[in-house]
Amino acid sequence: MMEPFEQLPNRQGTRSVKWDMTEKVFGSSDIQPMWVADMDFEIASPIKQALIDRIHHGVFGYTITDSHLNQIVKQWLKRRHNWTIEADSIIYSPGVLVTIHMAILTQTNPGDKVLIQTPVYPPFHSIVKKHNRTLVTNPLIYNNGRYTIDYDDLEAKFRSGVKAFILCSPHNPVGRVWTKTELANIISLAKRYHVLIISDEIHADLIYNDAQHVPIGSIDQTIEDQLITCFSPTKTFNLAGLQVSYAVIANKQLRQDITQALADYGVSSLNTLGITALEASYQHGEEWLDHLYTVLHKNRQLVEKTFQERHEITPIHPEGTYLMWLDCRNMSLDQTALNQFMIAEARVGLNNGLTFGEEGRGFMRINLASPTTYIETGVNKMIKALDARVNKV
Repeated sequence: MMEPFEQLPNRQGTRSVKWDMTEKVFGSSDIQPMWVADMDFEIASPIKQALIDRIHHGVFGYTITDSHLNQIVKQWLKRRHNWTIEADSIIYSPGVLVTIHMAILTQTNPGDKVLIQTPVYPPFHSIVKKHNRTLVTNPLIYNNGRYTIDYDDLEAKFRSGVKAFILCSPHNPVGRVWTKTELANIISLAKRYHVLIISDEIHADLIYNDAQHVPIGSIDQTIEDQLITCFSPTKTFNLAGLQVSYAVIANKQLRQDITQALADYGVSSLNTLGITALEASYQHGEEWLDHLYTVLHKNRQLVEKTFQERHEITPIHPEGTYLMWLDCRNMSLDQTALNQFMIAEARVGLNNGLTFGEEGRGFMRINLASPTTYIETGVNKMIKALDARVNKV
């Protein structure tokens, strides 16, 4: 089973964003891509076979989701996250971001305040701005290599009239897996100030053994009327191109609002193969997922050990996701120069930390979801480039 995780598949020429846009994004084709949040691993064999079988059927008309699929999702959330939900609380959409768009459109008005916790996934910023809502930030506190929530600031912002809060749980890019206590504190404040929580839990299944993901909806049923929780198998099983996600929305009116908005904007139908992949992954993908954990843990350790003796770059220990946040502020470079160092000197393509918000200045994001030898090559390029800078001084 480990073999698929040890070989780097050739993704060039497949219209891969990560691989086929390297020159356009980084200005050269001679850059090792380590940025986009998908994996350089083949999908689980049972998922692949399910897709092949569906293709052999040969007809790809409009496809529905049904109660059987709802039960599979319900069982997954119970088995993997100990969350018991009602099957009819599930709705489907082509992607988590689509659902968030619909939530902002239907549950807030132009000018309303929508809060995010920075540094955070760039589309959270743009969704709020594109719909002419007022972006409010609750910057995370960074101290001794760990991020925590500033609850005093969060309460002040909620009190100021925030209508909705897009929560990233687990958090991308800093890798925090919020504890039950941290989430309970968020719930308490949201209830007090009547704030809708839109919880993006797309990384929920990608947790290291030193943490445990807790769905925010599993903590307190009294928050259900103010909660939309978004999931997808796409990050977990490397299926992003198949465009399938779901949300758990207990409140009937809220669920109807989102469902109607999806229909109104023409995004209520799922990709036929996405439905097939969702069903197969949640029924037959867990052995593959267990092996993935082993590789990600190994890669996390490799990066942390490689930079252990360096003062210039400090990896932030991720508790979840296959992404790692790198603190590069000791290099004393502005963000443009830092980005150029990675591209021109290290020859690696990472995510520019500033795209995650002002709090990402001096940081970069690296993707760990590749064979260990590939990760090792990338970080060694960074070390070699750092050594070259030291030798120039």
